[in-house]
Formats: sequence, C-alpha cells, structure tokens
Amino acid sequence: MVSTIGIVSLSSGIIGEDFVKHEVDLGIQRLKDLGLNPIFLPHSLKGLDFIKEHPEARAEDLIQAFSDDSIDMILCAIGGDDTYRLLPYLFENDQLQKVIKPKIFLGFSDTTMNHLMLHKLGIKTFYGQSFLADICELDKEMLPYSRHYFKELIETGRISEIRPSDVWYEERTDFSPKALGTPRVSHANTGFDLLQGNAKFEGEILGGCLESLYDIFDNSLHADSTDLCQKYKLFPDLSDWEGKILLLETSEEKPGPDDFKKMLQNFKRKLGYLRSSVDSWSGNLWMKPSMTTIKRLYWISLIAISQLSII
Repeated sequence: MVSTIGIVSLSSGIIGEDFVKHEVDLGIQRLKDLGLNPIFLPHSLKGLDFIKEHPEARAEDLIQAFSDDSIDMILCAIGGDDTYRLLPYLFENDQLQKVIKPKIFLGFSDTTMNHLMLHKLGIKTFYGQSFLADICELDKEMLPYSRHYFKELIETGRISEIRPSDVWYEERTDFSPKALGTPRVSHANTGFDLLQGNAKFEGEILGGCLESLYDIFDNSLHADSTDLCQKYKLFPDLSDWEGKILLLETSEEKPGPDDFKKMLQNFKRKLGYLRSSVDSWSGNLWMKPSMTTIKRLYWISLIAISQLSII
C-alpha cells in the first residue's frame, strides 16, 4: 500500500504556475482523500522557465525521490518535450544508479524517456496517469476509468488486467477556475479494435509516446536529442523487446497521417522494428485517437508496416 507520493516535474514545469493553482490544489486534496501523503520535490513547483532552463534540477529531484525511503511512489507532474536533457545528470557519473531501488514510477507522454532511463537500470515502471492531467481533473471526481486503475496501483502495487473504458472524453477547452466541477463531454467507447492477428496476447509492456521515441533518432525538434540518446544508449537493445507487448500512443498534438507514417517507417528502418525482432514480440497495443478520420488513416499505416497482432 502506497503512503507517500513524491511529485516531480521532469518535463514541463507548469504545475508551478499561478494559472493552474486551482488544479494543483484540487489534485492535492484528491490524493489526501485517498489516504495519501503528497509531497512535492524541491524544484517541482518552480515554474515553466526554471524547469526549462535547469534540467540538472529536474534530475536532482528524481535522484532525491529515489533516495528518500519515505517516498513509496514517484508521480510525474505532466509530460512535455525535453526530459531527455536529464540524461547526463543521471548517467554521466552513475548518479541515478547509485540510489536506484524499486519504487512505483508513474507517468506518460514525454515521460516515455524517463521510463526508458529506469528500464536501463532494471526498474519496472507503470505507463499511466500524471498528476495534472488525471489527478487534477476538473470534474467533481477523477474520471472513473483513471481512478479505478490509479486506486488499484496504490493499493496493490500492480495492474492485474487492462480493459477498455466504457466511454471516451473530449479534451477540455477551458481549464480556468470557472471549469471546476464541470463534466467533460463524453461518448460511448467501442472497446478494443482488433486490426489483425490474435485477439489475445500477453507479456510485459514496453514502449510509450511515438513522438518521444522518434526524437531518439531524429533531431528536427531538438538538435542534441539524438546525440544524447545515443551517448547514453537510451533505447533498449532488441533483446530487451523479446516477448514484450509494444505499447505506442500519439500525443495530444495529433500528428497528421503523413507524419505518423514517417515516424513508424523511421522506427522500423533505424531499429529493425518488426523486422529482426518480429518473431519474438507478443503484440502491439495502440492508444487510438478520438478523431475517426485520423484513426482510419493511422490504422492503414499500422497494418501496412506491422506483422504483429494489433489492438
């Protein structure tokens, strides 16, 4: 059972800004209502500019979160786009390895890079909710699907089975204090879509946000991303993928179908993706976008490139 949660800003520093204080306060109370003791690591609330300019401070917070035995779980504030910049401050002198120990680590989107960092050191992590996007949901309660799995994780330390949500939600356009207590627009969900292959497959999950993974091999967004990721060997060896379920999602920026296809093809070309390792993968779990037209075009590219069972 989790007691104390340490909240870290490893990508964006948005939770330190005044314009989200009402969301942060709501999230703190939600965690307390679940019987948890939330603490913010020293630099996590210093705002967008500070966090952007000080990757070393972000790294210090992660190191402290693993060093502090009173912290049972590390929860990422939100994603972003440059958490790869923590690499030298965590790995150049084995800084993170010296303090690493098994703890629940939770986050998604750009946090993909942090998941891969911890994977390098043998730590199993959970790809899921972030503090601002999920715990601080402006509705009267957390969204039921998110709350269910978050509760399971803090109470048992694991997720036993993943089922599709009954509904999907449109993103909010108003995050101001006026939106407190207002519901999101929801729609009935059709469940898992089986694109090809067997409907059942099993294994540990490995993967994350496609755009973040793409940055490991393409420096069009950040000039130094490929050099740093290569220097510190961030991407797992192909042997690490054996028997795994490849989990991939796209960000809220909803890349166009052409960009989506380009990222998939780059992934395949650079890594031998589904070429040298296809026989040892269990399957492919994709997070489907809400826009029907884009979803159909995404699926066409997936089926054309992949030989795996895909849900």
